[in-house]
Amino acid sequence: MEENFEGEDLDNIVILNDEDGNEVKFEFLDLIELDEEEYVVLLPMTEEGEEDEGEVVILKVEDNDNEDSEEESYVSVEDENILNKVFEIFKEKFKDDFDFVDED
Repeated sequence: MEENFEGEDLDNIVILNDEDGNEVKFEFLDLIELDEEEYVVLLPMTEEGEEDEGEVVILKVEDNDNEDSEEESYVSVEDENILNKVFEIFKEKFKDDFDFVDED
């Protein structure tokens, strides 16, 4: 998959497959580093290509072991503490760009 960064309109849409093999579109929001690991923060998009006003998705970036491929894999994070730390970093970086709603 080639990424093209020409022009002002960056194509920051990430397409992933869910457990059922369905394609799900996300808007790439940020890459967060924590404890020498990298995590992506993604915003799910609706069928119409609109941003979903819901929760962001945080996935861990893992490099594939295949030396011929430079592809990365995104894996879900089960550890709530890591998710919270990554989200706190994200919120701090983007506090002026997004309205965050804390759910109790």
